[in-house]
Amino acid sequence: MRSKEQIINFIQKQKTAFIASVDEDGFPNMKAMFAPRKIDGNHFYFTTNTSSMRAQQFMRNPKASIYFYSRGRFKYEGLMLTGTMEVLQDEASKKEIWRTGDTMFYKKGVTDPDYCVLKFTAKKARHYSDLKSESFDFA
Repeated sequence: MRSKEQIINFIQKQKTAFIASVDEDGFPNMKAMFAPRKIDGNHFYFTTNTSSMRAQQFMRNPKASIYFYSRGRFKYEGLMLTGTMEVLQDEASKKEIWRTGDTMFYKKGVTDPDYCVLKFTAKKARHYSDLKSESFDFA
């Protein structure tokens, strides 16, 4: 099994994360997003619009998963993390994750009410590499 440090290193090399939420009918909804802005232990931080469908779904049901993969010519590696997603709208969280170019998405800047931080807390993981899969606790 890979160490937590190796898993985090793998995630940090990816440009895209796939985020899954649960809709009002109990079906999974998947979306590609930029990789996490910050990783702290088993917490992963993303940005999105407060008004987005995804943020609204997480407010109603915090169950979530995120998926990362790397596909080479002869090797595929994938990692799914399952856990919960919080929608953070406090000023401190928003300032910590903010980047200069974000005004392209959030016109009113870091205090834009339509800007929020998604905080994913991983509990379990499933890793695939070299034709082998394994599940393990990630917390």
